[in-house]
Amino acid sequence: MRLLTTVAALRCYLTKRCSENKLIAVTEDLKLDEMTGWYQTAVGLVPTMGNLHQGHLSLIQRARQENSTVIVSIFVNPLQFAPNEDYQRYPRTLEQDQQFCEQAGVDAIFAPTPEEMAVPHKSIQESKVTQVIPPSAMITGLCGRSRQGHFQGVATIVTKLFNLVQPDRAYFGEKDGQQLAIIKRLVADLNLPVEIVACPTVREASGLAFSSRNQYLTATAKEQAAVLYRGLRRAEAAFIAGDRNSNKLIAVVQQEVAIVSTILVEYIELVEPTTLMSLEKVEEEGMLAIAARLGSTRLIDNIILRDRQPIIAIDGPAGAGKSTVARQVAANLSLVYLDTGAMYRAVTWLVLQKGIAINDECAIAELTNQCKIELTPNQDLQSSVRVWIDGTDVTQAIRTIEVTSLVSAIAAQSAVRQALVKQQQNWGKKGGLVAEGRDIGTHVFPDAEVKIFLTASVSERARRRQEDFTKQGQSEVSLEQLKHDIAERDWKDSTRKVSPLQKAADAIEVQTDGLDVSEVTAQIVNYYQQRLSQP
Repeated sequence: MRLLTTVAALRCYLTKRCSENKLIAVTEDLKLDEMTGWYQTAVGLVPTMGNLHQGHLSLIQRARQENSTVIVSIFVNPLQFAPNEDYQRYPRTLEQDQQFCEQAGVDAIFAPTPEEMAVPHKSIQESKVTQVIPPSAMITGLCGRSRQGHFQGVATIVTKLFNLVQPDRAYFGEKDGQQLAIIKRLVADLNLPVEIVACPTVREASGLAFSSRNQYLTATAKEQAAVLYRGLRRAEAAFIAGDRNSNKLIAVVQQEVAIVSTILVEYIELVEPTTLMSLEKVEEEGMLAIAARLGSTRLIDNIILRDRQPIIAIDGPAGAGKSTVARQVAANLSLVYLDTGAMYRAVTWLVLQKGIAINDECAIAELTNQCKIELTPNQDLQSSVRVWIDGTDVTQAIRTIEVTSLVSAIAAQSAVRQALVKQQQNWGKKGGLVAEGRDIGTHVFPDAEVKIFLTASVSERARRRQEDFTKQGQSEVSLEQLKHDIAERDWKDSTRKVSPLQKAADAIEVQTDGLDVSEVTAQIVNYYQQRLSQP
Protein backbone atom coordinates (compact mmCIF):
# COMPACT_ATOMS: atom_id res chain seq x y z
CA MET A 1 0.00 0.00 0.00
CA ARG A 2 1.23 3.48 -0.89
CA LEU A 3 0.84 6.68 1.10
CA LEU A 4 0.59 9.63 -1.28
CA THR A 5 0.59 13.18 0.02
CA THR A 6 1.01 15.22 -3.17
CA VAL A 7 -1.05 15.64 -6.31
CA ALA A 8 2.01 14.84 -8.44
CA ALA A 9 2.54 11.52 -6.67
CA LEU A 10 -1.15 10.66 -6.98
CA ARG A 11 -1.16 11.30 -10.73
CA CYS A 12 2.02 9.28 -11.18
CA TYR A 13 0.55 6.39 -9.19
CA LEU A 14 -2.71 6.34 -11.16
CA THR A 15 -0.91 6.49 -14.52
CA LYS A 16 1.43 3.65 -13.52
CA ARG A 17 -1.43 1.57 -12.11
CA CYS A 18 -3.45 1.91 -15.30
CA SER A 19 -0.48 0.82 -17.42
CA GLU A 20 0.19 -2.18 -15.18
CA ASN A 21 -3.42 -3.36 -15.40
CA LYS A 22 -3.35 -3.23 -19.19
CA LEU A 23 0.00 -5.04 -19.29
CA ILE A 24 -1.32 -7.82 -17.03
CA ALA A 25 -4.33 -8.28 -19.28
CA VAL A 26 -2.12 -8.61 -22.36
CA THR A 27 0.61 -10.80 -20.89
CA GLU A 28 -1.89 -13.25 -19.43
CA ASP A 29 -3.36 -13.64 -22.92
CA LEU A 30 -6.86 -12.76 -21.76
CA LYS A 31 -9.57 -11.81 -24.21
CA LEU A 32 -8.87 -8.11 -24.05
CA ASP A 33 -11.72 -5.82 -24.96
CA GLU A 34 -11.15 -2.29 -23.71
CA MET A 35 -14.52 -1.12 -24.97
CA THR A 36 -16.50 -3.42 -22.71
CA GLY A 37 -14.02 -3.64 -19.83
CA TRP A 38 -14.01 -7.41 -19.53
CA TYR A 39 -11.01 -7.22 -17.25
CA GLN A 40 -11.21 -5.21 -14.08
CA THR A 41 -9.46 -1.86 -14.28
CA ALA A 42 -11.96 0.24 -12.35
CA VAL A 43 -10.81 2.71 -9.68
CA GLY A 44 -12.87 3.07 -6.52
CA LEU A 45 -12.54 6.13 -4.26
CA VAL A 46 -13.55 6.27 -0.60
CA PRO A 47 -13.40 9.93 0.49
CA THR A 48 -12.88 10.32 4.26
CA MET A 49 -11.62 12.77 6.86
CA GLY A 50 -9.66 10.02 8.59
CA ASN A 51 -10.07 8.57 12.09
CA LEU A 52 -11.38 5.49 10.33
CA HIS A 53 -13.90 3.13 11.94
CA GLN A 54 -16.20 0.21 11.03
CA GLY A 55 -18.43 2.46 8.97
CA HIS A 56 -15.50 3.38 6.76
CA LEU A 57 -14.50 -0.28 6.61
CA SER A 58 -17.85 -1.19 5.05
CA LEU A 59 -17.22 1.39 2.31
CA ILE A 60 -13.71 0.08 1.70
CA GLN A 61 -14.89 -3.53 1.55
CA ARG A 62 -17.58 -2.66 -0.98
CA ALA A 63 -15.01 -0.75 -3.06
CA ARG A 64 -12.60 -3.70 -2.82
CA GLN A 65 -15.26 -6.05 -4.21
CA GLU A 66 -16.05 -3.85 -7.20
CA ASN A 67 -12.73 -2.35 -8.32
CA SER A 68 -9.18 -3.37 -9.15
CA THR A 69 -7.75 -0.25 -7.46
CA VAL A 70 -9.08 1.21 -4.22
CA ILE A 71 -7.97 4.64 -3.06
CA VAL A 72 -8.92 6.13 0.31
CA SER A 73 -8.56 9.89 0.61
CA ILE A 74 -7.90 11.31 4.07
CA PHE A 75 -8.40 15.05 4.25
CA VAL A 76 -9.80 17.08 7.13
CA ASN A 77 -11.46 19.73 4.99
CA PRO A 78 -11.27 23.21 6.51
CA LEU A 79 -13.83 24.53 4.02
CA GLN A 80 -16.66 22.54 5.60
CA PHE A 81 -16.07 23.73 9.17
CA ALA A 82 -17.59 26.98 10.44
CA PRO A 83 -15.31 29.21 12.58
CA ASN A 84 -17.02 27.99 15.78
CA GLU A 85 -16.80 24.27 14.90
CA ASP A 86 -14.25 21.59 15.81
CA TYR A 87 -11.77 21.80 12.89
CA GLN A 88 -8.71 22.17 15.11
CA ARG A 89 -9.64 19.35 17.48
CA TYR A 90 -11.10 17.00 14.85
CA PRO A 91 -9.29 13.67 15.40
CA ARG A 92 -6.28 13.15 13.14
CA THR A 93 -4.91 9.60 13.33
CA LEU A 94 -2.99 9.04 10.10
CA GLU A 95 -0.64 6.34 11.41
CA GLN A 96 -3.55 4.35 12.82
CA ASP A 97 -5.53 4.91 9.62
CA GLN A 98 -2.63 3.56 7.53
CA GLN A 99 -2.68 0.29 9.45
CA PHE A 100 -6.47 0.15 9.14
CA CYS A 101 -6.32 0.62 5.35
CA GLU A 102 -3.50 -1.88 4.88
CA GLN A 103 -5.47 -4.56 6.71
CA ALA A 104 -8.55 -3.72 4.62
CA GLY A 105 -6.69 -4.19 1.33
CA VAL A 106 -6.53 -0.56 0.22
CA ASP A 107 -4.08 0.09 -2.63
CA ALA A 108 -3.24 3.70 -1.84
CA ILE A 109 -4.04 6.50 0.60
CA PHE A 110 -4.17 10.06 -0.66
CA ALA A 111 -3.55 12.31 2.36
CA PRO A 112 -2.78 15.83 1.16
CA THR A 113 -2.39 18.95 3.29
CA PRO A 114 -4.73 21.92 2.78
CA GLU A 115 -1.84 23.67 1.01
CA GLU A 116 -1.49 20.76 -1.42
CA MET A 117 -5.22 20.93 -2.12
CA ALA A 118 -4.84 24.69 -2.68
CA VAL A 119 -7.28 25.66 0.07
CA PRO A 120 -6.57 27.83 3.11
CA HIS A 121 -7.05 26.78 6.74
CA LYS A 122 -10.30 28.78 6.70
CA SER A 123 -14.03 28.23 6.41
CA ILE A 124 -15.71 28.48 3.02
CA GLN A 125 -17.06 31.94 3.91
CA GLU A 126 -13.55 33.22 4.58
CA SER A 127 -11.92 31.49 1.63
CA LYS A 128 -11.24 32.97 -1.80
CA VAL A 129 -11.06 29.65 -3.65
CA THR A 130 -13.45 28.78 -6.48
CA GLN A 131 -16.50 27.19 -4.90
CA VAL A 132 -18.95 24.51 -5.99
CA ILE A 133 -22.37 25.56 -4.69
CA PRO A 134 -25.19 22.98 -4.75
CA PRO A 135 -28.83 24.07 -5.20
CA SER A 136 -29.80 26.38 -2.33
CA ALA A 137 -32.92 24.34 -1.53
CA MET A 138 -30.71 21.32 -0.76
CA ILE A 139 -28.18 23.11 1.48
CA THR A 140 -30.38 25.44 3.53
CA GLY A 141 -32.50 22.82 5.30
CA LEU A 142 -31.65 20.05 7.78
CA CYS A 143 -27.97 20.41 8.78
CA GLY A 144 -27.59 23.39 6.44
CA ARG A 145 -29.56 25.60 8.82
CA SER A 146 -27.00 25.44 11.58
CA ARG A 147 -23.93 24.70 9.42
CA GLN A 148 -23.97 27.48 6.86
CA GLY A 149 -21.37 26.95 4.15
CA HIS A 150 -20.80 23.33 5.20
CA PHE A 151 -22.14 21.69 2.05
CA GLN A 152 -20.45 24.19 -0.26
CA GLY A 153 -17.20 23.16 1.42
CA VAL A 154 -18.01 19.47 1.01
CA ALA A 155 -19.05 19.87 -2.65
CA THR A 156 -15.93 21.89 -3.50
CA ILE A 157 -13.48 19.34 -2.08
CA VAL A 158 -15.38 16.30 -3.36
CA THR A 159 -15.34 17.80 -6.86
CA LYS A 160 -11.58 18.39 -6.56
CA LEU A 161 -11.07 14.78 -5.45
CA PHE A 162 -13.14 13.46 -8.36
CA ASN A 163 -11.05 15.52 -10.77
CA LEU A 164 -7.77 14.38 -9.23
CA VAL A 165 -8.51 10.66 -8.82
CA GLN A 166 -10.88 10.22 -11.81
CA PRO A 167 -12.60 7.29 -10.08
CA ASP A 168 -15.12 5.03 -11.76
CA ARG A 169 -17.00 4.77 -8.48
CA ALA A 170 -17.05 6.72 -5.21
CA TYR A 171 -18.46 5.36 -1.96
CA PHE A 172 -20.49 7.27 0.63
CA GLY A 173 -22.47 6.20 3.69
CA GLU A 174 -26.23 6.57 3.98
CA LYS A 175 -25.83 7.95 7.51
CA ASP A 176 -24.96 11.31 5.96
CA GLY A 177 -28.21 11.35 4.00
CA GLN A 178 -28.17 15.04 3.13
CA GLN A 179 -24.55 14.87 1.96
CA LEU A 180 -25.31 11.77 -0.14
CA ALA A 181 -28.27 13.44 -1.88
CA ILE A 182 -26.21 16.58 -2.58
CA ILE A 183 -23.28 14.63 -4.04
CA LYS A 184 -25.59 12.59 -6.26
CA ARG A 185 -27.14 15.82 -7.51
CA LEU A 186 -23.70 17.36 -8.02
CA VAL A 187 -22.58 14.43 -10.17
CA ALA A 188 -25.79 14.49 -12.20
CA ASP A 189 -25.85 18.25 -12.73
CA LEU A 190 -22.18 18.53 -13.71
CA ASN A 191 -22.22 15.31 -15.78
CA LEU A 192 -19.27 13.93 -13.82
CA PRO A 193 -18.30 10.43 -15.05
CA VAL A 194 -18.43 8.73 -11.65
CA GLU A 195 -20.95 6.33 -10.15
CA ILE A 196 -21.97 7.23 -6.59
CA VAL A 197 -22.41 4.08 -4.51
CA ALA A 198 -24.51 4.49 -1.37
CA CYS A 199 -23.65 2.06 1.44
CA PRO A 200 -25.89 1.20 4.42
CA THR A 201 -25.27 2.80 7.79
CA VAL A 202 -23.12 0.65 10.09
CA ARG A 203 -24.11 0.68 13.74
CA GLU A 204 -22.75 -0.27 17.12
CA ALA A 205 -24.59 -3.01 19.04
CA SER A 206 -26.77 -0.36 20.68
CA GLY A 207 -27.89 1.00 17.31
CA LEU A 208 -25.76 4.14 17.50
CA ALA A 209 -24.41 4.93 14.02
CA PHE A 210 -20.62 4.79 13.77
CA SER A 211 -19.06 8.25 13.53
CA SER A 212 -15.61 9.69 14.11
CA ARG A 213 -17.22 12.07 16.61
CA ASN A 214 -18.40 9.14 18.75
CA GLN A 215 -14.97 9.13 20.38
CA TYR A 216 -15.93 12.39 22.10
CA LEU A 217 -18.61 10.44 24.00
CA THR A 218 -18.17 8.60 27.29
CA ALA A 219 -19.51 5.06 27.61
CA THR A 220 -22.59 6.42 29.39
CA ALA A 221 -23.12 9.07 26.74
CA LYS A 222 -22.91 6.43 24.00
CA GLU A 223 -25.70 4.48 25.68
CA GLN A 224 -27.77 7.66 25.88
CA ALA A 225 -27.06 8.55 22.23
CA ALA A 226 -28.56 5.24 21.09
CA VAL A 227 -31.97 6.77 21.80
CA LEU A 228 -31.78 8.57 18.42
CA TYR A 229 -31.96 5.32 16.49
CA ARG A 230 -34.56 3.87 18.86
CA GLY A 231 -36.73 6.88 18.12
CA LEU A 232 -36.32 6.40 14.38
CA ARG A 233 -37.16 2.70 14.69
CA ARG A 234 -40.28 3.54 16.70
CA ALA A 235 -41.36 5.84 13.89
CA GLU A 236 -40.62 3.12 11.34
CA ALA A 237 -42.88 0.74 13.27
CA ALA A 238 -45.64 3.38 13.26
CA PHE A 239 -45.12 3.84 9.53
CA ILE A 240 -45.42 0.10 8.91
CA ALA A 241 -48.60 0.13 11.00
CA GLY A 242 -50.08 2.73 8.66
CA ASP A 243 -49.02 6.21 9.84
CA ARG A 244 -47.92 8.30 6.86
CA ASN A 245 -48.32 11.82 8.26
CA SER A 246 -45.14 13.78 8.94
CA ASN A 247 -46.34 15.32 12.22
CA LYS A 248 -47.32 11.95 13.68
CA LEU A 249 -44.03 10.27 12.71
CA ILE A 250 -41.95 13.14 14.05
CA ALA A 251 -43.94 13.11 17.30
CA VAL A 252 -43.11 9.41 17.78
CA VAL A 253 -39.38 10.19 17.52
CA GLN A 254 -39.69 13.20 19.85
CA GLN A 255 -41.50 11.13 22.45
CA GLU A 256 -38.77 8.47 22.50
CA VAL A 257 -35.83 10.89 22.46
CA ALA A 258 -37.37 12.94 25.30
CA ILE A 259 -36.67 10.00 27.61
CA VAL A 260 -33.01 11.10 27.71
CA SER A 261 -33.04 14.61 29.16
CA THR A 262 -29.39 15.30 28.23
CA ILE A 263 -30.18 15.08 24.48
CA LEU A 264 -30.76 18.47 22.89
CA VAL A 265 -32.63 17.97 19.59
CA GLU A 266 -31.64 20.29 16.76
CA TYR A 267 -34.19 19.00 14.26
CA ILE A 268 -36.37 16.03 13.36
CA GLU A 269 -37.66 16.27 9.80
CA LEU A 270 -39.25 14.17 7.10
CA VAL A 271 -37.94 14.94 3.60
CA GLU A 272 -37.88 13.41 0.14
CA PRO A 273 -34.53 11.54 0.05
CA THR A 274 -33.44 12.74 -3.41
CA THR A 275 -34.51 16.38 -3.43
CA LEU A 276 -34.51 16.95 0.37
CA MET A 277 -37.83 18.78 0.06
CA SER A 278 -40.05 18.66 3.18
CA LEU A 279 -42.88 16.14 3.12
CA GLU A 280 -46.23 16.40 4.87
CA LYS A 281 -46.98 12.78 4.02
CA VAL A 282 -45.02 9.84 2.64
CA GLU A 283 -46.43 8.97 -0.78
CA GLU A 284 -43.59 6.78 -2.09
CA GLU A 285 -40.57 7.23 0.20
CA GLY A 286 -39.27 9.66 2.78
CA MET A 287 -36.13 10.17 4.82
CA LEU A 288 -36.82 10.76 8.51
CA ALA A 289 -33.71 12.58 9.74
CA ILE A 290 -32.56 13.74 13.15
CA ALA A 291 -29.72 15.89 14.47
CA ALA A 292 -29.06 16.36 18.17
CA ARG A 293 -26.37 17.37 20.61
CA LEU A 294 -25.14 15.43 23.58
CA GLY A 295 -22.93 17.83 25.45
CA SER A 296 -20.70 19.42 22.81
CA THR A 297 -20.98 16.46 20.40
CA ARG A 298 -23.31 16.78 17.43
CA LEU A 299 -24.87 13.55 16.15
CA ILE A 300 -26.97 12.81 13.07
CA ASP A 301 -28.95 9.80 11.89
CA ASN A 302 -31.78 8.92 9.52
CA ILE A 303 -34.01 6.13 8.33
CA ILE A 304 -35.73 5.63 4.97
CA LEU A 305 -39.47 4.96 5.00
CA ARG A 306 -40.88 3.36 1.83
CA ASP A 307 -44.54 3.00 1.02
CA ARG A 308 -44.27 0.24 -1.53
CA GLN A 309 -44.74 -3.46 -1.93
CA PRO A 310 -41.57 -5.53 -1.36
CA ILE A 311 -38.99 -6.20 -4.06
CA ILE A 312 -37.27 -9.56 -4.43
CA ALA A 313 -33.87 -9.27 -6.15
CA ILE A 314 -32.44 -12.50 -7.54
CA ASP A 315 -28.84 -12.43 -8.76
CA GLY A 316 -26.48 -15.14 -9.90
CA PRO A 317 -24.29 -16.41 -12.74
CA ALA A 318 -25.52 -17.35 -16.20
CA GLY A 319 -27.46 -20.61 -16.40
CA ALA A 320 -28.33 -20.75 -12.68
CA GLY A 321 -32.04 -20.82 -13.48
CA LYS A 322 -32.76 -17.28 -12.31
CA SER A 323 -35.43 -16.44 -14.87
CA THR A 324 -37.37 -19.68 -14.41
CA VAL A 325 -37.25 -19.41 -10.63
CA ALA A 326 -38.09 -15.69 -10.66
CA ARG A 327 -41.19 -16.35 -12.78
CA GLN A 328 -42.33 -19.09 -10.41
CA VAL A 329 -41.70 -16.96 -7.32
CA ALA A 330 -43.61 -14.03 -8.85
CA ALA A 331 -46.54 -16.26 -9.76
CA ASN A 332 -46.55 -17.89 -6.31
CA LEU A 333 -46.57 -14.54 -4.46
CA SER A 334 -48.73 -12.64 -6.99
CA LEU A 335 -45.89 -10.21 -7.71
CA VAL A 336 -44.79 -8.77 -11.07
CA TYR A 337 -41.90 -10.48 -12.85
CA LEU A 338 -39.44 -7.87 -14.18
CA ASP A 339 -37.39 -9.67 -16.82
CA THR A 340 -34.30 -7.43 -16.85
CA GLY A 341 -32.26 -9.99 -18.78
CA ALA A 342 -34.79 -9.81 -21.60
CA MET A 343 -34.22 -6.05 -21.82
CA TYR A 344 -30.49 -6.54 -22.41
CA ARG A 345 -31.20 -9.33 -24.87
CA ALA A 346 -33.63 -7.07 -26.73
CA VAL A 347 -30.97 -4.39 -27.11
CA THR A 348 -28.47 -7.04 -28.25
CA TRP A 349 -30.97 -8.32 -30.83
CA LEU A 350 -31.48 -4.76 -32.11
CA VAL A 351 -27.71 -4.19 -32.35
CA LEU A 352 -27.44 -7.33 -34.49
CA GLN A 353 -30.42 -6.29 -36.63
CA LYS A 354 -28.85 -2.89 -37.27
CA GLY A 355 -25.49 -4.46 -38.13
CA ILE A 356 -23.65 -2.45 -35.45
CA ALA A 357 -20.28 -3.80 -34.27
CA ILE A 358 -20.41 -4.81 -30.59
CA ASN A 359 -17.41 -2.62 -29.78
CA ASP A 360 -19.00 0.49 -31.32
CA GLU A 361 -20.07 1.88 -27.95
CA CYS A 362 -21.11 5.26 -29.34
CA ALA A 363 -23.58 3.78 -31.82
CA ILE A 364 -24.90 1.33 -29.23
CA ALA A 365 -25.33 4.12 -26.66
CA GLU A 366 -27.35 6.15 -29.13
CA LEU A 367 -29.46 3.14 -30.11
CA THR A 368 -30.20 2.18 -26.49
CA ASN A 369 -31.26 5.67 -25.47
CA GLN A 370 -33.60 6.01 -28.46
CA CYS A 371 -35.24 2.59 -28.53
CA LYS A 372 -38.43 1.75 -26.66
CA ILE A 373 -38.64 -1.51 -24.71
CA GLU A 374 -41.96 -2.85 -23.44
CA LEU A 375 -42.62 -5.86 -21.24
CA THR A 376 -46.17 -7.19 -21.23
CA PRO A 377 -47.69 -10.09 -19.23
CA ASN A 378 -47.99 -13.44 -20.95
CA GLN A 379 -50.18 -16.35 -19.82
CA ASP A 380 -47.45 -18.90 -20.63
CA LEU A 381 -45.38 -19.44 -17.45
CA GLN A 382 -42.43 -20.59 -19.53
CA SER A 383 -42.37 -17.13 -21.09
CA SER A 384 -44.49 -15.10 -18.67
CA VAL A 385 -43.37 -11.81 -20.21
CA ARG A 386 -43.62 -10.81 -23.84
CA VAL A 387 -40.80 -8.54 -24.97
CA TRP A 388 -41.21 -5.74 -27.50
CA ILE A 389 -38.60 -3.37 -28.86
CA ASP A 390 -39.60 -0.50 -31.13
CA GLY A 391 -42.94 -2.21 -31.71
CA THR A 392 -41.49 -5.61 -32.68
CA ASP A 393 -42.28 -8.71 -30.61
CA VAL A 394 -38.85 -10.29 -29.97
CA THR A 395 -39.84 -12.72 -27.20
CA GLN A 396 -38.47 -15.76 -29.04
CA ALA A 397 -35.83 -14.02 -31.18
CA ILE A 398 -33.83 -12.90 -28.15
CA ARG A 399 -33.25 -16.49 -27.01
CA THR A 400 -31.03 -17.54 -29.93
CA ILE A 401 -27.44 -18.68 -29.49
CA GLU A 402 -26.24 -15.61 -31.40
CA VAL A 403 -27.92 -13.20 -28.97
CA THR A 404 -26.87 -15.29 -25.97
CA SER A 405 -23.21 -15.23 -27.02
CA LEU A 406 -23.12 -11.42 -27.27
CA VAL A 407 -25.48 -10.19 -24.55
CA SER A 408 -22.77 -10.14 -21.84
CA ALA A 409 -20.60 -7.82 -23.95
CA ILE A 410 -23.50 -5.47 -24.66
CA ALA A 411 -24.66 -5.51 -21.03
CA ALA A 412 -21.18 -4.58 -19.84
CA GLN A 413 -21.30 -1.26 -21.66
CA SER A 414 -21.88 1.66 -19.35
CA ALA A 415 -24.34 3.58 -21.52
CA VAL A 416 -26.52 0.50 -22.05
CA ARG A 417 -26.70 -0.27 -18.36
CA GLN A 418 -27.36 3.31 -17.36
CA ALA A 419 -30.30 3.61 -19.74
CA LEU A 420 -31.89 0.30 -18.80
CA VAL A 421 -31.23 0.57 -15.06
CA LYS A 422 -32.96 3.95 -15.00
CA GLN A 423 -36.03 2.40 -16.60
CA GLN A 424 -35.95 -0.57 -14.22
CA GLN A 425 -35.69 1.68 -11.16
CA ASN A 426 -38.66 3.71 -12.33
CA TRP A 427 -40.69 0.51 -12.59
CA GLY A 428 -39.51 -0.44 -9.09
CA LYS A 429 -40.76 2.68 -7.29
CA LYS A 430 -44.07 1.04 -6.48
CA GLY A 431 -42.42 -2.29 -5.61
CA GLY A 432 -44.25 -5.57 -5.87
CA LEU A 433 -41.55 -6.95 -8.19
CA VAL A 434 -39.41 -10.01 -8.61
CA ALA A 435 -36.35 -9.03 -10.64
CA GLU A 436 -33.41 -11.16 -11.69
CA GLY A 437 -30.04 -10.49 -13.24
CA ARG A 438 -26.40 -10.07 -12.21
CA ASP A 439 -26.44 -6.79 -10.28
CA ILE A 440 -30.07 -6.43 -9.20
CA GLY A 441 -29.43 -6.57 -5.46
CA THR A 442 -26.13 -4.68 -5.57
CA HIS A 443 -26.87 -1.94 -8.08
CA VAL A 444 -30.41 -1.77 -9.49
CA PHE A 445 -32.38 -2.34 -6.28
CA PRO A 446 -29.83 -2.12 -3.44
CA ASP A 447 -32.74 -1.44 -1.07
CA ALA A 448 -34.68 -4.59 -2.06
CA GLU A 449 -36.37 -6.18 0.94
CA VAL A 450 -35.28 -9.70 -0.09
CA LYS A 451 -32.02 -10.53 -1.90
CA ILE A 452 -31.15 -13.96 -3.26
CA PHE A 453 -27.91 -15.14 -4.89
CA LEU A 454 -28.88 -18.16 -6.98
CA THR A 455 -26.04 -20.36 -8.16
CA ALA A 456 -25.06 -23.84 -9.34
CA SER A 457 -21.89 -25.59 -10.42
CA VAL A 458 -20.57 -25.02 -13.95
CA SER A 459 -21.25 -28.69 -14.80
CA GLU A 460 -24.86 -28.45 -13.67
CA ARG A 461 -25.47 -25.21 -15.58
CA ALA A 462 -23.93 -26.68 -18.74
CA ARG A 463 -26.18 -29.72 -18.47
CA ARG A 464 -29.27 -27.50 -18.11
CA ARG A 465 -28.25 -25.34 -21.04
CA GLN A 466 -27.79 -28.40 -23.26
CA GLU A 467 -31.27 -29.62 -22.30
CA ASP A 468 -32.74 -26.21 -23.17
CA PHE A 469 -31.10 -26.22 -26.61
CA THR A 470 -32.42 -29.74 -27.27
CA LYS A 471 -35.98 -28.72 -26.30
CA GLN A 472 -35.75 -25.66 -28.55
CA GLY A 473 -34.65 -27.86 -31.47
CA GLN A 474 -31.39 -25.96 -31.86
CA SER A 475 -28.21 -27.60 -33.10
CA GLU A 476 -26.51 -29.59 -30.35
CA VAL A 477 -23.47 -28.11 -28.59
CA SER A 478 -21.08 -30.40 -26.70
CA LEU A 479 -21.16 -30.41 -22.92
CA GLU A 480 -17.47 -29.51 -22.77
CA GLN A 481 -17.97 -26.51 -25.04
CA LEU A 482 -20.89 -25.33 -22.91
CA LYS A 483 -18.79 -25.69 -19.75
CA HIS A 484 -16.05 -23.63 -21.33
CA ASP A 485 -18.52 -20.96 -22.52
CA ILE A 486 -20.21 -20.70 -19.11
CA ALA A 487 -16.90 -20.49 -17.21
CA GLU A 488 -15.70 -17.77 -19.59
CA ARG A 489 -18.94 -15.85 -19.17
CA ASP A 490 -18.69 -16.12 -15.38
CA TRP A 491 -15.28 -14.53 -15.57
CA LYS A 492 -16.43 -11.77 -17.90
CA ASP A 493 -19.46 -10.97 -15.74
CA SER A 494 -17.54 -10.95 -12.46
CA THR A 495 -14.59 -8.87 -13.70
CA ARG A 496 -16.27 -6.38 -15.96
CA LYS A 497 -15.73 -2.71 -15.28
CA VAL A 498 -19.42 -1.82 -15.05
CA SER A 499 -21.52 -3.42 -12.28
CA PRO A 500 -19.66 -6.74 -11.98
CA LEU A 501 -21.49 -9.87 -10.86
CA GLN A 502 -21.21 -10.37 -7.13
CA LYS A 503 -23.24 -11.50 -4.17
CA ALA A 504 -24.77 -8.62 -2.20
CA ALA A 505 -23.57 -8.50 1.39
CA ASP A 506 -27.13 -9.00 2.70
CA ALA A 507 -28.16 -11.67 0.17
CA ILE A 508 -28.67 -15.33 1.02
CA GLU A 509 -27.07 -17.88 -1.30
CA VAL A 510 -29.17 -20.68 -2.72
CA GLN A 511 -27.14 -23.52 -4.26
CA THR A 512 -29.43 -25.29 -6.76
CA ASP A 513 -27.46 -28.44 -7.68
CA GLY A 514 -29.74 -31.40 -7.13
CA LEU A 515 -32.84 -29.24 -6.65
CA ASP A 516 -35.73 -28.81 -9.05
CA VAL A 517 -37.43 -25.48 -9.75
CA SER A 518 -40.28 -26.07 -7.30
CA GLU A 519 -37.84 -26.83 -4.46
CA VAL A 520 -35.79 -23.69 -5.14
CA THR A 521 -38.97 -21.62 -5.42
CA ALA A 522 -40.23 -22.97 -2.10
CA GLN A 523 -36.97 -22.01 -0.39
CA ILE A 524 -37.19 -18.43 -1.65
CA VAL A 525 -40.90 -18.07 -0.85
CA ASN A 526 -40.30 -19.35 2.69
CA TYR A 527 -37.41 -16.94 3.18
CA TYR A 528 -39.53 -14.07 1.81
CA GLN A 529 -42.34 -14.82 4.25
CA GLN A 530 -39.94 -15.14 7.19
CA ARG A 531 -38.15 -11.93 6.23
CA LEU A 532 -41.34 -9.90 6.00
CA SER A 533 -42.72 -11.28 9.26
CA GLN A 534 -39.73 -9.89 11.15
CA PRO A 535 -40.35 -6.58 12.98
